Amino acid sequence: MIATPYLLYLGHSTDAADIKTSRGLAVFRPEICVGEFRHDDCSLTLELPRMDFAAARAAGAQTLVLGIANAGGKLGDALIVDALAAMEAGLDIASGLHQRLNAEPRLAEAAARLGRKLHDVREPRPDIPIGNGKPRPGKRLLTVGTDCSVGKMYTTLCLARALEQRGVAADFRATGQTGILIAGDGVPLDAVIADFISGAIEQISPARSDDGWDLIEGQGSLYHPSFAGVSMGLIHGAQPDALVLCHDPVRPHMRGLPHYDLPGIGECIEANLRAARLTSADVRMVGIALNTSAMPEAEAVALCAKTEAEFGLPTSDPYRFGVEAILDRLLGVEAASPVAAQTA
Repeated sequence: MIATPYLLYLGHSTDAADIKTSRGLAVFRPEICVGEFRHDDCSLTLELPRMDFAAARAAGAQTLVLGIANAGGKLGDALIVDALAAMEAGLDIASGLHQRLNAEPRLAEAAARLGRKLHDVREPRPDIPIGNGKPRPGKRLLTVGTDCSVGKMYTTLCLARALEQRGVAADFRATGQTGILIAGDGVPLDAVIADFISGAIEQISPARSDDGWDLIEGQGSLYHPSFAGVSMGLIHGAQPDALVLCHDPVRPHMRGLPHYDLPGIGECIEANLRAARLTSADVRMVGIALNTSAMPEAEAVALCAKTEAEFGLPTSDPYRFGVEAILDRLLGVEAASPVAAQTA
């Protein structure tokens, strides 16, 4: 188990998308986050107290979470230096980067010398089976996206919490580093050997008979050349009864690939439904989740209403406006969209 509370690492980051793990923890588990560590050239903040390592330890922090993401998930020299200083101050280290903490000699030596723990969140279980595609009881919803980092985890968590508030049994099934740190369990899907991706999802979302829902966090996009393989295996393993499509309307191109345009929402809906029908013939799209965090509220409300009218699906920014209309569609409840109502 990773000891809490956490100090969240921002380092030298200047791109908001690069600190999504730290931000996700600050948003969904604020009670276990005592502060943030950032250098003077970091232009970002989570609105938590800014602390150095000694101050964080004095405030009760147990673990520095390296809650950043970069291309390839590498440990840079600056990050290693910071992690060493954090251990000297008395903190354990947790990381979801692809490059393992325990594989870096300087960190492994310091941890052994100081009695600190190194937690590699992106370490899959050793007993993952190969997927078999056999129908299994239970109800499952999967979030999918037009691109990476468009709000699939936020949407899934918001849906899970809203179902629980309605008295419906619901479990968030984490498939990425941030979700695992929030939920305390899950599978780091992009670190699983390709042959076992669908089996990993079958394993973390097994048969259930309580009339509840598994809310499965999506990864990547069928339209992202770098990560479509992960997305496809996830779709097949999930055997989803329902999908919610997530989209960032202000993004100019696929993340990290300026030579690739974003797909249209309509074609992305059809592609995901077509892929999902391999293992779930009756799958349906029940809503669209827009990440409008970079838009003024009035503009965001208008876009949600426009998108809903165009595609005939409940549309909202789940974190900003809620997910009630999407849940009504999911559960078969007749209700007007609260976002559409705001524009009436």
